[in-house]
Amino acid sequence: MAAGNIVIQGVSDPLPLLDQLIRLSGCSSHARIKDQAAFRFHDGQLNSALQAFCIEHQLDCACVPYGFHPARFGLVAFDMDSTLISIETIDELSVIAGVRAQIAPLTESAMRGEIDFESSFRQRIALLGNLPVSAMDEVYEEKLRLNPGAERLITTLKNYGVKTALITSGFEYFAEKLRSWLTLDIAVYNRIGIRDGHFTGQIDGMLIDAAGKAKALEDCKKALGLRREQIIAIGDGANDLAMLGMAGTSVAYHAKPVIREKTTYALDYVGLDGLLNLFEKH
Repeated sequence: MAAGNIVIQGVSDPLPLLDQLIRLSGCSSHARIKDQAAFRFHDGQLNSALQAFCIEHQLDCACVPYGFHPARFGLVAFDMDSTLISIETIDELSVIAGVRAQIAPLTESAMRGEIDFESSFRQRIALLGNLPVSAMDEVYEEKLRLNPGAERLITTLKNYGVKTALITSGFEYFAEKLRSWLTLDIAVYNRIGIRDGHFTGQIDGMLIDAAGKAKALEDCKKALGLRREQIIAIGDGANDLAMLGMAGTSVAYHAKPVIREKTTYALDYVGLDGLLNLFEKH
């Protein structure tokens, strides 16, 4: 049980369900959030009945502390695959390499936290050995798409002077493309080995795994002179948990259950810009 301002939002407008939401939240008043399919319920109660109702109707709900505003934060860090973008780049590369049947189950198990990420990742990279580097161009041009709301969220954060970081176990090629596209401030990623225009099947340099992502966020915090409370981290898979744990506010985006249970907020239905609806007066 938690008291505060309850934010409820969905892909579909919650307006037809407003009376039930008011009753279940026990709020003192409510207001629509700008032009969004979202409402803020003042002094409401986040309880099991309200949560079950929201799940039934595919609505995201969150209890947000008073004064939760983007100006409080100095950095928002994003995972890349299935968080900032809609695909798992390594799975798309595996299609071109003809090894998706071997790689996709390893990716899914690793993201659910069922198997060790590092060993799984090295197995997957090995299966990409001898793949032409040009395959990354093909994936970027034909498959890579931002998740809904990504550009709006990042633009708004920048307008408030909040730094943005991409911290991923994915590859340099995609991370640098996204950094340029979205004018992100920081990008941390893995470098895949390349020889004669083909993947070697190995990582070049230090592996950015779960621990590496957490260290990268800690390094960003120190470099920017921030406190933990000034950092938001967003991810979807088990290898994001350590990084999410380094942030004062953690967000699970369309995530596996193991992530949703351990984060401050979960966005299961709305786009990334649903984070903006949690802020007051953004």
